Amino acid sequence: MATAIIYYSKHHGNTKQLLDAIAAVDAEVELVDATEKHELDLGRYDRIGFASGIYYGKFAEQVLNFARVNLPLDKDVFFIATAGNPTKNCFNSIAAVTEEKHSKELGRYISKGFDTYGPFKLVGGLQKGHPTDEEIHGAVDFYKGL
Repeated sequence: MATAIIYYSKHHGNTKQLLDAIAAVDAEVELVDATEKHELDLGRYDRIGFASGIYYGKFAEQVLNFARVNLPLDKDVFFIATAGNPTKNCFNSIAAVTEEKHSKELGRYISKGFDTYGPFKLVGGLQKGHPTDEEIHGAVDFYKGL
C-alpha cells in the first residue's frame, strides 16, 4: 500500500527514529518533512500518517497546517507521536483536523521521547534515552498491524 507519513521531528529526532525504522521495512512508505514540503497531492496514497513530537500537548503546527491544506476527504489516516509526557490527549489536535476531512482513523502510536523543550531544558530534560529500541520496534509493529 502506498503510504505517506507527514512528520515534524526537529529537536532531538525522536519521531524520525520511529519513522526511519518503519520506512526500512516498507519500501512503499514516503516520509515527508512538513518543514521542507508544504504541498503534496495526497490523493495518490492509500494511507496517510501524521507524526510529530508533542509540543505543549499537541502536534507541531507544521503538521497540523499540512493536514489542513493537503489532506483530501475520506482518507485512511494514522498517527505517531513521541512526547516527554505521553498522554492520550496528545492526539486531539491532529484528530480534530482529520475528522473535519471525514478521514477514517486506523490507529495511534505514542512513545516516550527525550524532551528538553521549554522549562525541561533547565533540569536536563525528561525521558533521557527514549525512544528505546523496544519503543522503535513497537512503532514498526504498530505500522505492520494497520
